[in-house]
Amino acid sequence: MGYPYEDLDDSQFERLVVQCMRMLFGEGVQSFAAGPDGGRDARFDGTAARFPSTADPWTRITIGQAKHTNATNAHFSDSDFSGPGESSVLSEEIPRIRKLVADDELHNYILFSNRRLGGVTAPLITDRLAQETGLDRSRIFLAGVEYMDDTLHAHPDILRRARIDPIDGPLLVSSYELAEVILEIAKGLEASPPPDDAPVVDRVTYDEKNRVNGMTPEFAKLLRSRYLHETHRIGRFLADPANTDALRLYEGAVEEFQLKIVASRREYQSFDRLFNYLVDFLFKRDGALSRNRRLTRAMIFYMYWHCDIGETPDAQAQ
Repeated sequence: MGYPYEDLDDSQFERLVVQCMRMLFGEGVQSFAAGPDGGRDARFDGTAARFPSTADPWTRITIGQAKHTNATNAHFSDSDFSGPGESSVLSEEIPRIRKLVADDELHNYILFSNRRLGGVTAPLITDRLAQETGLDRSRIFLAGVEYMDDTLHAHPDILRRARIDPIDGPLLVSSYELAEVILEIAKGLEASPPPDDAPVVDRVTYDEKNRVNGMTPEFAKLLRSRYLHETHRIGRFLADPANTDALRLYEGAVEEFQLKIVASRREYQSFDRLFNYLVDFLFKRDGALSRNRRLTRAMIFYMYWHCDIGETPDAQAQ
Protein backbone atom coordinates (compact mmCIF):
# COMPACT_ATOMS: atom_id res chain seq x y z
CA MET A 1 0.00 0.00 0.00
CA GLY A 2 1.44 3.38 -1.01
CA TYR A 3 1.87 6.47 1.11
CA PRO A 4 -1.26 8.73 1.21
CA TYR A 5 0.39 11.77 -0.40
CA GLU A 6 -3.05 13.15 -1.31
CA ASP A 7 -3.73 13.70 2.41
CA LEU A 8 -0.78 16.10 2.76
CA ASP A 9 -0.93 19.80 2.12
CA ASP A 10 1.36 21.50 -0.39
CA SER A 11 3.95 22.57 2.18
CA GLN A 12 4.19 19.08 3.68
CA PHE A 13 4.70 17.57 0.23
CA GLU A 14 7.40 20.13 -0.58
CA ARG A 15 9.23 19.26 2.64
CA LEU A 16 9.00 15.59 1.70
CA VAL A 17 10.48 16.28 -1.74
CA VAL A 18 13.35 18.32 -0.29
CA GLN A 19 14.26 15.48 2.05
CA CYS A 20 14.06 12.97 -0.80
CA MET A 21 16.46 15.14 -2.76
CA ARG A 22 18.85 15.49 0.19
CA MET A 23 18.99 11.72 0.40
CA LEU A 24 19.64 11.41 -3.36
CA PHE A 25 21.93 14.41 -3.87
CA GLY A 26 23.33 15.39 -0.49
CA GLU A 27 22.77 17.71 2.45
CA GLY A 28 23.54 20.73 0.27
CA VAL A 29 20.07 20.71 -1.28
CA GLN A 30 18.58 24.15 -0.67
CA SER A 31 14.87 24.63 -0.05
CA PHE A 32 12.92 27.82 -0.67
CA ALA A 33 10.27 29.64 1.32
CA ALA A 34 6.63 29.37 0.30
CA GLY A 35 5.52 31.69 -2.48
CA PRO A 36 6.47 32.18 -6.11
CA ASP A 37 9.36 29.80 -6.65
CA GLY A 38 10.47 30.89 -10.12
CA GLY A 39 10.30 27.30 -11.25
CA ARG A 40 12.17 25.68 -8.36
CA ASP A 41 11.35 24.21 -4.96
CA ALA A 42 14.84 22.81 -4.29
CA ARG A 43 18.32 23.48 -5.69
CA PHE A 44 21.55 21.53 -5.54
CA ASP A 45 24.90 22.63 -6.98
CA GLY A 46 27.60 19.99 -7.19
CA THR A 47 27.95 16.25 -7.75
CA ALA A 48 24.97 14.15 -6.64
CA ALA A 49 25.66 11.57 -3.97
CA ARG A 50 23.76 8.77 -5.67
CA PHE A 51 21.50 10.09 -8.44
CA PRO A 52 20.82 8.69 -10.93
CA SER A 53 23.63 6.34 -9.81
CA THR A 54 26.85 6.48 -7.83
CA ALA A 55 28.74 5.40 -10.96
CA ASP A 56 27.45 8.26 -13.12
CA PRO A 57 25.95 10.98 -10.90
CA TRP A 58 24.47 14.23 -12.13
CA THR A 59 26.78 17.21 -11.80
CA ARG A 60 26.35 21.02 -11.70
CA ILE A 61 22.99 22.63 -10.85
CA THR A 62 19.94 20.40 -10.29
CA ILE A 63 16.54 21.98 -9.80
CA GLY A 64 13.78 19.99 -8.12
CA GLN A 65 10.10 20.78 -8.26
CA ALA A 66 7.14 19.48 -6.26
CA LYS A 67 3.70 19.35 -7.83
CA HIS A 68 1.15 18.16 -5.29
CA THR A 69 -2.51 17.32 -5.72
CA ASN A 70 -5.19 16.34 -3.23
CA ALA A 71 -6.86 14.30 -5.96
CA THR A 72 -6.85 10.56 -5.66
CA ASN A 73 -5.77 8.38 -8.57
CA ALA A 74 -4.18 11.30 -10.46
CA HIS A 75 -1.84 10.65 -13.38
CA PHE A 76 0.99 12.48 -15.13
CA SER A 77 -1.00 11.94 -18.32
CA ASP A 78 -3.99 13.98 -17.08
CA SER A 79 -4.65 16.78 -19.56
CA ASP A 80 -4.74 19.45 -16.85
CA PHE A 81 -1.25 18.37 -15.82
CA SER A 82 0.67 17.60 -19.00
CA GLY A 83 -1.70 18.50 -21.81
CA PRO A 84 -0.74 20.96 -24.56
CA GLY A 85 -3.21 23.59 -23.35
CA GLU A 86 -1.77 26.86 -22.07
CA SER A 87 -3.29 26.34 -18.61
CA SER A 88 -1.85 22.88 -17.94
CA VAL A 89 0.69 22.59 -15.14
CA LEU A 90 3.47 21.57 -17.52
CA SER A 91 2.70 24.30 -20.05
CA GLU A 92 2.92 26.95 -17.34
CA GLU A 93 6.14 25.46 -15.97
CA ILE A 94 8.11 25.14 -19.19
CA PRO A 95 8.81 28.89 -19.68
CA ARG A 96 10.26 29.06 -16.14
CA ILE A 97 12.50 26.06 -16.81
CA ARG A 98 13.57 27.52 -20.16
CA LYS A 99 14.57 30.80 -18.47
CA LEU A 100 16.64 29.02 -15.83
CA VAL A 101 18.40 27.04 -18.57
CA ALA A 102 19.09 30.23 -20.53
CA ASP A 103 20.49 31.89 -17.38
CA ASP A 104 22.80 28.89 -16.80
CA GLU A 105 20.96 28.23 -13.53
CA LEU A 106 19.64 24.78 -14.42
CA HIS A 107 21.53 21.80 -15.86
CA ASN A 108 19.43 18.92 -14.50
CA TYR A 109 15.70 18.85 -13.75
CA ILE A 110 13.71 16.49 -11.53
CA LEU A 111 9.94 16.76 -11.16
CA PHE A 112 8.16 15.11 -8.23
CA SER A 113 4.40 14.67 -8.20
CA ASN A 114 2.00 12.37 -6.37
CA ARG A 115 0.64 11.17 -9.68
CA ARG A 116 0.98 7.80 -11.31
CA LEU A 117 3.51 7.70 -14.12
CA GLY A 118 3.05 5.15 -16.88
CA GLY A 119 5.71 3.71 -19.15
CA VAL A 120 4.10 5.30 -22.20
CA THR A 121 3.62 8.74 -20.65
CA ALA A 122 7.10 9.16 -19.15
CA PRO A 123 9.07 9.33 -22.44
CA LEU A 124 6.44 11.59 -24.04
CA ILE A 125 6.68 14.16 -21.24
CA THR A 126 10.47 13.88 -21.09
CA ASP A 127 10.71 14.47 -24.84
CA ARG A 128 8.45 17.52 -24.60
CA LEU A 129 10.49 19.00 -21.77
CA ALA A 130 13.71 18.41 -23.69
CA GLN A 131 12.39 19.91 -26.92
CA GLU A 132 10.87 23.00 -25.29
CA THR A 133 13.60 23.81 -22.75
CA GLY A 134 16.82 22.78 -24.48
CA LEU A 135 17.77 20.29 -21.75
CA ASP A 136 19.23 16.94 -22.74
CA ARG A 137 16.60 14.28 -22.05
CA SER A 138 19.16 12.35 -19.95
CA ARG A 139 19.14 15.34 -17.58
CA ILE A 140 15.39 15.17 -16.96
CA PHE A 141 13.74 12.82 -14.47
CA LEU A 142 10.08 12.39 -13.53
CA ALA A 143 9.33 10.99 -10.08
CA GLY A 144 5.78 9.72 -9.63
CA VAL A 145 4.17 7.90 -6.72
CA GLU A 146 5.82 4.63 -7.70
CA TYR A 147 9.33 6.12 -7.46
CA MET A 148 8.50 8.03 -4.26
CA ASP A 149 7.05 4.92 -2.60
CA ASP A 150 10.20 2.96 -3.44
CA THR A 151 12.36 5.78 -2.08
CA LEU A 152 10.40 6.04 1.19
CA HIS A 153 10.47 2.27 1.59
CA ALA A 154 14.25 2.24 1.19
CA HIS A 155 14.77 5.32 3.37
CA PRO A 156 11.89 5.57 5.91
CA ASP A 157 13.79 8.20 7.89
CA ILE A 158 12.81 10.72 5.18
CA LEU A 159 9.34 11.05 6.74
CA ARG A 160 10.79 11.95 10.15
CA ARG A 161 13.17 14.47 8.62
CA ALA A 162 10.32 16.03 6.63
CA ARG A 163 8.41 16.52 9.91
CA ILE A 164 5.29 14.88 8.50
CA ASP A 165 2.83 14.63 11.37
CA PRO A 166 -0.81 13.76 10.57
CA ILE A 167 -1.92 15.99 13.43
CA ASP A 168 -0.50 18.99 11.58
CA GLY A 169 -2.17 17.98 8.33
CA PRO A 170 -4.88 19.89 6.51
CA LEU A 171 -8.60 19.60 7.11
CA LEU A 172 -9.50 16.50 5.11
CA VAL A 173 -12.96 15.20 4.38
CA SER A 174 -14.07 12.23 2.36
CA SER A 175 -15.61 13.23 -0.95
CA TYR A 176 -17.12 9.84 -1.79
CA GLU A 177 -20.55 10.16 -0.16
CA LEU A 178 -21.00 13.78 -1.21
CA ALA A 179 -20.07 12.96 -4.80
CA GLU A 180 -22.67 10.19 -4.88
CA VAL A 181 -25.32 12.59 -3.55
CA ILE A 182 -24.35 15.32 -5.99
CA LEU A 183 -24.62 12.98 -8.96
CA GLU A 184 -28.03 11.73 -7.82
CA ILE A 185 -29.31 15.26 -7.18
CA ALA A 186 -27.95 16.51 -10.49
CA LYS A 187 -30.00 13.85 -12.29
CA GLY A 188 -33.05 14.55 -10.10
CA LEU A 189 -32.96 18.31 -10.60
CA GLU A 190 -32.85 17.94 -14.36
CA ALA A 191 -36.28 16.32 -14.21
CA SER A 192 -37.74 18.53 -11.47
CA PRO A 193 -39.99 21.56 -12.07
CA PRO A 194 -38.64 25.09 -11.51
CA PRO A 195 -38.12 25.94 -7.82
CA ASP A 196 -40.80 27.57 -5.74
CA ASP A 197 -39.91 30.21 -3.21
CA ALA A 198 -37.70 28.76 -0.50
CA PRO A 199 -39.79 27.65 2.49
CA VAL A 200 -39.29 28.98 5.99
CA VAL A 201 -36.84 26.78 7.85
CA ASP A 202 -37.26 26.18 11.57
CA ARG A 203 -33.82 27.22 12.68
CA VAL A 204 -31.81 29.93 14.33
CA THR A 205 -31.73 33.18 12.37
CA TYR A 206 -29.19 33.33 9.57
CA ASP A 207 -27.57 36.44 11.05
CA GLU A 208 -27.20 34.77 14.44
CA LYS A 209 -25.77 31.61 12.90
CA ASN A 210 -23.25 33.70 10.97
CA ARG A 211 -22.27 35.62 14.09
CA VAL A 212 -21.61 32.44 16.05
CA ASN A 213 -19.60 30.90 13.23
CA GLY A 214 -17.66 33.98 12.23
CA MET A 215 -19.04 34.29 8.71
CA THR A 216 -18.80 37.86 7.46
CA PRO A 217 -22.01 39.67 6.41
CA GLU A 218 -20.67 40.21 2.89
CA PHE A 219 -19.90 36.53 2.34
CA ALA A 220 -23.17 35.43 3.93
CA LYS A 221 -25.14 37.79 1.67
CA LEU A 222 -23.34 36.49 -1.42
CA LEU A 223 -23.99 32.84 -0.53
CA ARG A 224 -27.64 33.55 0.18
CA SER A 225 -28.20 35.43 -3.06
CA ARG A 226 -26.54 32.76 -5.17
CA TYR A 227 -27.61 29.50 -3.57
CA LEU A 228 -30.69 29.94 -1.36
CA HIS A 229 -33.10 29.16 -4.17
CA GLU A 230 -31.27 25.85 -4.71
CA THR A 231 -31.82 24.72 -1.12
CA HIS A 232 -35.53 24.15 -1.71
CA ARG A 233 -34.90 21.83 -4.63
CA ILE A 234 -32.16 19.98 -2.75
CA GLY A 235 -34.39 19.65 0.33
CA ARG A 236 -37.33 18.43 -1.72
CA PHE A 237 -35.12 15.84 -3.43
CA LEU A 238 -33.74 14.52 -0.14
CA ALA A 239 -37.22 14.41 1.43
CA ASP A 240 -38.61 12.24 -1.37
CA PRO A 241 -39.02 8.64 -0.06
CA ALA A 242 -37.72 7.42 -3.41
CA ASN A 243 -34.37 9.02 -2.58
CA THR A 244 -33.75 7.34 0.77
CA ASP A 245 -30.36 6.02 -0.34
CA ALA A 246 -29.24 9.53 -1.32
CA LEU A 247 -30.47 10.84 2.04
CA ARG A 248 -28.38 8.24 3.86
CA LEU A 249 -25.32 9.28 1.85
CA TYR A 250 -26.05 12.93 2.65
CA GLU A 251 -26.30 12.15 6.37
CA GLY A 252 -23.00 10.28 6.19
CA ALA A 253 -21.33 13.22 4.45
CA VAL A 254 -22.73 15.66 7.02
CA GLU A 255 -21.38 13.58 9.90
CA GLU A 256 -17.96 13.41 8.24
CA PHE A 257 -17.88 17.16 7.54
CA GLN A 258 -19.16 18.31 10.92
CA LEU A 259 -16.72 16.18 12.93
CA LYS A 260 -13.76 17.40 10.88
CA ILE A 261 -14.94 21.02 10.94
CA VAL A 262 -15.33 21.03 14.72
CA ALA A 263 -11.83 19.58 15.12
CA SER A 264 -10.23 22.13 12.75
CA ARG A 265 -12.43 25.20 13.24
CA ARG A 266 -9.87 27.20 15.22
CA GLU A 267 -7.38 27.02 12.35
CA TYR A 268 -9.59 29.28 10.24
CA GLN A 269 -10.15 32.93 11.11
CA SER A 270 -13.57 33.01 9.51
CA PHE A 271 -16.13 30.55 8.19
CA ASP A 272 -15.72 32.28 4.82
CA ARG A 273 -12.23 30.81 4.53
CA LEU A 274 -13.34 27.42 5.79
CA PHE A 275 -16.20 27.33 3.26
CA ASN A 276 -13.87 28.19 0.39
CA TYR A 277 -11.25 25.73 1.60
CA LEU A 278 -13.82 22.93 1.69
CA VAL A 279 -15.14 23.50 -1.81
CA ASP A 280 -11.64 23.97 -3.29
CA PHE A 281 -10.49 20.77 -1.59
CA LEU A 282 -13.52 18.84 -2.87
CA PHE A 283 -12.95 20.09 -6.44
CA LYS A 284 -9.33 18.90 -6.30
CA ARG A 285 -10.26 15.62 -4.66
CA ASP A 286 -13.07 14.42 -6.84
CA GLY A 287 -13.70 14.84 -10.54
CA ALA A 288 -17.47 14.42 -10.15
CA LEU A 289 -17.61 17.38 -7.78
CA SER A 290 -15.30 19.45 -9.98
CA ARG A 291 -17.67 18.92 -12.91
CA ASN A 292 -20.62 20.07 -10.76
CA ARG A 293 -19.08 23.10 -9.07
CA ARG A 294 -22.21 25.20 -8.67
CA LEU A 295 -24.23 22.31 -7.27
CA THR A 296 -21.38 21.37 -4.91
CA ARG A 297 -21.25 24.93 -3.52
CA ALA A 298 -25.04 24.91 -3.22
CA MET A 299 -24.90 21.63 -1.31
CA ILE A 300 -22.31 22.92 1.18
CA PHE A 301 -24.47 26.03 1.64
CA TYR A 302 -27.51 23.77 2.14
CA MET A 303 -25.65 21.96 4.92
CA TYR A 304 -24.81 25.29 6.55
CA TRP A 305 -28.25 26.84 6.00
CA HIS A 306 -29.95 23.84 7.60
CA CYS A 307 -27.51 23.90 10.51
CA ASP A 308 -26.17 20.47 9.62
CA ILE A 309 -22.64 21.88 9.72
CA GLY A 310 -21.21 24.75 11.74
CA GLU A 311 -22.14 25.82 15.23
CA THR A 312 -25.65 26.87 16.22
CA PRO A 313 -26.73 28.72 19.39
CA ASP A 314 -29.33 26.01 20.11
CA ALA A 315 -26.69 23.31 19.94
CA GLN A 316 -24.56 25.26 22.41
CA ALA A 317 -27.47 25.64 24.78
CA GLN A 318 -28.03 21.89 24.77
